[in-house]
Amino acid sequence: MFSMVTGFINYSKQAIQAARYIGQGFIVTLYHMNRLPMTIQYPYEKLIPSERFRGRIHFEFDKCIACEVCVRVCPINLPVVDWKFGEDIGKKRLENYSIDFGICIFCGNCVEYCPTNCLSMTEEYELSTYDRHELNYDQIALGRLPISVIGDSIIRTISSSTSLSKGTTSGHYDPGTVTSSSD
Repeated sequence: MFSMVTGFINYSKQAIQAARYIGQGFIVTLYHMNRLPMTIQYPYEKLIPSERFRGRIHFEFDKCIACEVCVRVCPINLPVVDWKFGEDIGKKRLENYSIDFGICIFCGNCVEYCPTNCLSMTEEYELSTYDRHELNYDQIALGRLPISVIGDSIIRTISSSTSLSKGTTSGHYDPGTVTSSSD
């Protein structure tokens, strides 16, 4: 008899705890239903990446001295640097430079440690293709500057979500911000 009573008490405690968890989840759901949707219509609206965004790498062929520092600091030895020793000038002469963005982890070490600043990160993030071999960029493809999204009149640019204007985020609650009555 005693074990049946304790079993019933344990069962009722677990049922109450489960109902409490369901109620907490329901309160969170109701809280989020009060928000306005934050949807970006992608092809027609694009986010402007943050200042230190690490996108596609831009390469300047004329500045490169074929020192191969970028290959040594890359965690996956990704950049392919082909050079020959130019006996007429007594220095290395760069012949080919390529990076496969299908493998690149966009760490930025090659850009940071390049002694001649011939590598830089762009804000280009649209690198999707149907064939992975198209992601292998040679020095000609790496030398292309990305098309600016800001100057395109067809596309509406939106600042990154961390710095949206107050009118844009009026339906959103950010627990990290404290609002005062003077706002």
